[in-house]
Amino acid sequence: MTNLSEFTFLSSDGKTQLHGMLWEPEGVAVRAVLQICHGVAEHIARYDGFARALNEQGIAVAGHDHLGHGKSLPEGGTPVYFGQGSTWNTVVDDIYILHQRLKQRYPDAPLCIMGHSMGSFLTRTYLIRYPGTVKAAVIMGTGWQPRAAITGGLAVANAVAAVAGESATSDLVTELAFGSYNKLFAPNRTKVDWLSADESNVDDYIADPLCGADATVGLFRQMLHGIRFNQRMSHLRQMDKDMPVLFVAGDKDPVGSCGKGVRQTYDAFRQAGMRDCTLKLYPGLRHEILNEKAYAAEITKDIETWLLSRLEK
Repeated sequence: MTNLSEFTFLSSDGKTQLHGMLWEPEGVAVRAVLQICHGVAEHIARYDGFARALNEQGIAVAGHDHLGHGKSLPEGGTPVYFGQGSTWNTVVDDIYILHQRLKQRYPDAPLCIMGHSMGSFLTRTYLIRYPGTVKAAVIMGTGWQPRAAITGGLAVANAVAAVAGESATSDLVTELAFGSYNKLFAPNRTKVDWLSADESNVDDYIADPLCGADATVGLFRQMLHGIRFNQRMSHLRQMDKDMPVLFVAGDKDPVGSCGKGVRQTYDAFRQAGMRDCTLKLYPGLRHEILNEKAYAAEITKDIETWLLSRLEK
């Protein structure tokens, strides 16, 4: 059974109230706490089924809607926009603020983190900037970008932002960021077939008013800065080398270049000296592996089993 509560806390931007959710197991001692970082153009409530399943094993789950996402969008605010300045770090700092709240609530339980998609890149930055704060990390739906792609993407984003402003959306930037993903699954039924082979999941995503808004130029630019930061070996070496890391993805996920980018990330972690890295690719699955109804229970069990085995050590 689950005790679900919602809460708010002040963002590190000093002005935005962020919406969070906490799933606590009822009648069972909390064995561990997993903090989830969601992806771009979605929100934390989409992880309800996964969180409830982990609660059954005594794992409490928490997360919040990032700046400009879900219920963390102030009235009149711009969807899928972090704000002006170096706001990638603002969002990472927000993750740490919630981490501190969870540490106060569960002083005796090991705290872990999981990031999906954009949340995986935020999590990777978090592990570099806040080493030693979590006992284990799950990196889901991540990837690795060629240097030329990052440089070119930043040049386009800077040019568009100079004309339209960084809070604007741009067909050119949207195409650059996500346009190639759907082409792998042509002929396409929708614009987001790449999310899932499960058509009902794709339809649920499209029907959700808190999902699917186009990323702003500013967010796209900040994400590229974050990815470039994550891929520098000097930064990777700053992580806690004893912290176990699980990489999970579908082997047809275009964000991870159908497994290639996930393996590159795994290899980079190993090269940086991370001692306990595990990689699992699920055949035939696309981006949102937790929402593939035929496989969700299996994948949840795999994550849960890995997590508890590492914490028992």
